[in-house]
Amino acid sequence: MANKDITCTVNGKQRTFTVDIRSSLSDMLRGNAGLDSIKHGCDVGECGACTVLINGKPFNSCIYMAIWAEGKDILTLEGLSDTKGTISDIQQAFIDEGAVQCGFCTPGFIMSSIPIINKDTPSTREEIRKQVAGNLCRCTGYEHIVDAIEKTQKKRIAGKKKN
Repeated sequence: MANKDITCTVNGKQRTFTVDIRSSLSDMLRGNAGLDSIKHGCDVGECGACTVLINGKPFNSCIYMAIWAEGKDILTLEGLSDTKGTISDIQQAFIDEGAVQCGFCTPGFIMSSIPIINKDTPSTREEIRKQVAGNLCRCTGYEHIVDAIEKTQKKRIAGKKKN
């Protein structure tokens, strides 16, 4: 077993982890960083439960090697809350719209939605569905998830127009 030190930025803080070179990013984030929002679902990149943003783009962390994270900026669900622990607008929208049932898939869906809600132009419901197509849910039927993403994006766009 060979270990390697990996330095990356996780949720806005530069951190160094010693990892087995065969470890996945999800193993590093859950095991070394203690970030429980990353779920181990399928471990083959099929369900999206482990989705994180790497340099602003969604990736399945179960099939992304930890050593590839060197120098990268990684954002997890924990990084969306403010310093007081207040949840973000997209997290609140998932609650308000009933998009959370068992909750297992929720962190992955929320992280996959970040590029959508950060866009300056509105996405259609079909575009939202395509963006989160790599995330699976067995409980919600997806409509409430799409509603939450769509409403958050519209609020953010409206907020930008006011400023």
